[in-house]
Amino acid sequence: MKLDAVVRCLEARVLSGAQQLDREAVGAYAADLLSDVLNRTVPHAVLLTGLTNPQVIRTAEIMDLAAVVIVRNKRVSPELIALAQDRGLVLLATHRSLYESCGLLYMAGLPPVPSETLDGGLHGGDAEA
Repeated sequence: MKLDAVVRCLEARVLSGAQQLDREAVGAYAADLLSDVLNRTVPHAVLLTGLTNPQVIRTAEIMDLAAVVIVRNKRVSPELIALAQDRGLVLLATHRSLYESCGLLYMAGLPPVPSETLDGGLHGGDAEA
């Protein structure tokens, strides 16, 4: 799914990276723990989160994410927007909840991050003692 379709689907505001909305996203992942993002997402995915600290942008850069979507109409500081612009990252914001955003993107055809990248939970991996 192209990022411009993500913007339309979530009625999102583009805070950074408007010139990159023709990029393709391979899937979506939702998390508020950056350790989960580092361990469980893939390059070119869209991260949906309620986090608005600088670490979310740095993590997105490290993981080569297609975009970060800030949910729940959270306030995004000018400093965070400037950091995203400086790093060349697409930063979006939506009034929708995390749950609703994930559901809308899934219904629009954006798949979740492939389960083989997940190392725990229902997909297994943490069962060993």
